[in-house]
Amino acid sequence: MRKILILTVAALVPVASAGTLRVGATPVPAGELLEFVKPLLAKQGVDLQIREFSDYVGPNVALGEGSLDANLYQHVPYLNAFQQNRPLNIVPVRKIYLPPLALYSRRVQKVTELRSGATIAIPNDPSNGARALLLLEKAGLIRLKAGAGVRATVLDITANVKRLKFRELEAAQLPRALSDVDAAIVNTNYALEVGLNPLQDALFHENKNSLYANVLATTRDKVNNPDLKKLVAALTSPEARAWLLKKYGGTIVPAF
Repeated sequence: MRKILILTVAALVPVASAGTLRVGATPVPAGELLEFVKPLLAKQGVDLQIREFSDYVGPNVALGEGSLDANLYQHVPYLNAFQQNRPLNIVPVRKIYLPPLALYSRRVQKVTELRSGATIAIPNDPSNGARALLLLEKAGLIRLKAGAGVRATVLDITANVKRLKFRELEAAQLPRALSDVDAAIVNTNYALEVGLNPLQDALFHENKNSLYANVLATTRDKVNNPDLKKLVAALTSPEARAWLLKKYGGTIVPAF
């Protein structure tokens, strides 16, 4: 009987397995970058499970609810704005890359060719909406109220010589809206999905000094997770830097 009992207990003891790290991401470039580092983590005993999202709300909700251990897709201004209304105890861990925000058009080749009264589509979430307006200000198309910064809205426009009109849409819809408007400001992850290159196809884009780098984020209770630290090391490794530059031809800028 003792032998049988010992065998039964031994059978109940789980076999040692790799640590599991569940990370949410938008498909491009975050999902592709995570796929690249997945084998690097496997060699360190970490099973990286990637869950892709097509929107900007789901990854934070899933992280806050505990079905994810981290996410990679957002910049800090967006994270801060998101948690003003939905505090989920999410914190940034490390800057990973900058996907330059850019202005695209199917109708004109230069910013100066935009007609008076042209309609420009911009993201409808507060942080990316403000980011879009700041980009238009840098392009010389509008002027914003002093101090508006990352909280700017269309109500903060103090000068609009071309009398531009603005259509606010969900970020994922902006590439499809290009045929219906004179121009649209599109996040790089969505631009790449439809074959748009911010360096080659955009009328105007952010430069490498932009503060809107995308970060790996997690909840406060998981900041010291050893597997998460391994992920940070992999994402900021020389191999990851070289892969980003080669894969996207400089359209995704390493932020480390």
